[in-house]
Amino acid sequence: MTEPAETIRMRVGGLILDPDSNTPIVVLRDAEGGRFLPIWIGPFEANAIVMRLEGVEAPRPMTHDLLLSGLQELQAEVRQILICDLKDNTFYARIYLSQGKEEIVLDARPSDAIALALRAEAPILVATSVLKEASTDERTTKLTEEERIRKWLEELEPEDLGEYEM
Repeated sequence: MTEPAETIRMRVGGLILDPDSNTPIVVLRDAEGGRFLPIWIGPFEANAIVMRLEGVEAPRPMTHDLLLSGLQELQAEVRQILICDLKDNTFYARIYLSQGKEEIVLDARPSDAIALALRAEAPILVATSVLKEASTDERTTKLTEEERIRKWLEELEPEDLGEYEM
């Protein structure tokens, strides 16, 4: 896999539910341009992300806590995560680790990568090509379900999503 030419740093802007399917959506936002990237995720991953954003500690380690703990025991550091590709309406992500002088790249679902990045306080990056591809096509006369939700998200103000600082 080749590396994307350009990336942009994003942060979790909030989590919302798709009003029709009740599927959780994590919304990534950039700091400068007001761009956003909605990614539909599963309820367990949404719960893991929300718990971290709200500072809730589980009595026992959750999957992403266990993964980070294991990486730390192996003296590996999460350097960053990258939402790197979009194929057939599926987002792809990579987790970039360093262990001593060795660099390790892991394939991951974006929701898992985001949950891990939040716990490791690692940067969340998105390839600009993914941002371009994931934007709503204004030329379409009939909006698909996903495009309708994206249009709805575009009209939201940042305070409507809630703010979470990392």
